Amino acid sequence: MAAAFGPDYAQADPLIKLSANPKFGDYQANAAMGLAKKLGENPRQVAQKILDHLDVDELAEKVDIAGPGFINVHLKTTYLAQQVQALASDERLGVAIEADKAKTVVVDYSGPNVAKEMHVGHLRSTIIGDTLSRVLAFAGHRVIRQNHLGDWGTQFGMLIENLLDAGVDASAQISDLEDFYRNAKQRFDAEEGFADRARKRVVALQGGDEPTLEQWRLLIAESKRHFNQAYETLGVILTDDDVRAESFYNEFLPSVVEDLKQAGLLVESQGAQVVFPDGFKNHEDEPQAMIVQKSDGGYLYATTDLAAARYRIEQLKADRVVYVTDARQAQHFGMVFQTLRDAGWAPPTVELDYVPFGMVLGPNRKPFKTRTGGTVKLIDLIHEAQERAGAVIREKNPDLSDDEQKNIASVVGIGALKYADLSSDRIKDYVFDWDRMLALEGNTAPYLQNAYVRIQSIFRKGEVDVASLDGVDVQVVEPAEKTLALKLLQFAGVVDAVALSLHPHRLCTYLYELASAYHGFYEKCPVLTAADEATRQSRLALSHVTARTLQQGLNLLGIDVVSRM
Repeated sequence: MAAAFGPDYAQADPLIKLSANPKFGDYQANAAMGLAKKLGENPRQVAQKILDHLDVDELAEKVDIAGPGFINVHLKTTYLAQQVQALASDERLGVAIEADKAKTVVVDYSGPNVAKEMHVGHLRSTIIGDTLSRVLAFAGHRVIRQNHLGDWGTQFGMLIENLLDAGVDASAQISDLEDFYRNAKQRFDAEEGFADRARKRVVALQGGDEPTLEQWRLLIAESKRHFNQAYETLGVILTDDDVRAESFYNEFLPSVVEDLKQAGLLVESQGAQVVFPDGFKNHEDEPQAMIVQKSDGGYLYATTDLAAARYRIEQLKADRVVYVTDARQAQHFGMVFQTLRDAGWAPPTVELDYVPFGMVLGPNRKPFKTRTGGTVKLIDLIHEAQERAGAVIREKNPDLSDDEQKNIASVVGIGALKYADLSSDRIKDYVFDWDRMLALEGNTAPYLQNAYVRIQSIFRKGEVDVASLDGVDVQVVEPAEKTLALKLLQFAGVVDAVALSLHPHRLCTYLYELASAYHGFYEKCPVLTAADEATRQSRLALSHVTARTLQQGLNLLGIDVVSRM
């Protein structure tokens, strides 16, 4: 029953929306509003008909109608207590796995380019994709992570030629990927003869020349070392086994073009082979072309993305494919998806989800840059987050040992960095602000982590063995207890809603509201000094379920907790 009372239940049924609204009742449903519109009847009359046939005596003390037809549900405190007690004994906190509804979901995220440093822009794709993968897996789906590395293209001619000219080990030459790439590009643009040699090297690479391929593999291996360092530090679940780079799909590209031709979708335009996905128009209101093969026979990103999607659907048996990329690629993926539909490669039963995200902005509300105007390296951002968090922790709790401070600073700093991104509606740009993201108050990771710490400190002070709380009778008497109980029961609904909508900020909002509800409960309902032992045990049980929910919710965001701060 807990899952049904989530704030986003409308995602499952557009006619029913239950939302916590203390002003009107524990939950407010708009079922009558939706039905009235469909039936062409008065909403209040429809609401009354629903109430006449509604049997909720076991769970509600009162149900009434408000406004134009809203149905207010006032839950019984005994029912709430029973539901929270059920959560306490459920290791999944009410999130059920329904095998018959489980899907194979392929999530495409991160996707950095070989021989380039990951930068702040990769932060969003990486952590949003990681969170969605975690949520989908926890909701019971089979998740296949795909890291679509950019490891192919004309730029590798100049990179490999630059590496060969240096005549040194790859790891020494490209210890700083950004400098290495910049040097190769400068030589390509300015050095006589280098560009011609770079173009010939591309031909050698595409032709399978083994010495060239050997240098290419060195570039990939060294780049992965950089990427994996960032993934490990961030706590992102991506490994080399998840890599399906652009080059992986090379062998499939000719058949993509040929099969589009056989399907009657391919048109020659100025020597190039193009498709016109249904529904796309250019500025002249004419059908918009998407090139899949250039006049010189070369392929483009669209060709590779078509091949990748086809592979995921046909070989990986995906029921749903999720792409987490920059919002500026919206038209590209829209055209790719439509082409997949037009060609019959993505049947109606397969969901194609584009998950766009906005830009990270600096204080000037322009794209986030270093003080010198350069690109912000992701690894530098991670280290700065840890250092700044360390300063906050030292000031707050100077008695901690150096090792404790270092560990807590890493957890808090990285958590703050991730949460600041995930708590924003992903489609919007957001302003990067160290002071705000590291604040111990407000909708921040440190605030949530501190709520968890507060509960652990209660257990330490009271010398409470949490195992002793199993089976404790939960009581919901005080208003603050009821507010907390209601919020705890919403967790499963929120997880389901995020798995469906692919909007991580909904989980962040829920966790912030839960932490706030617990702080209110802590202030108004003494735990260790409760009036009697039964109340003490009940409040300890409520605290334990809250800590578990915070920890699980933060884990789904890829954020750790600590027992002290």
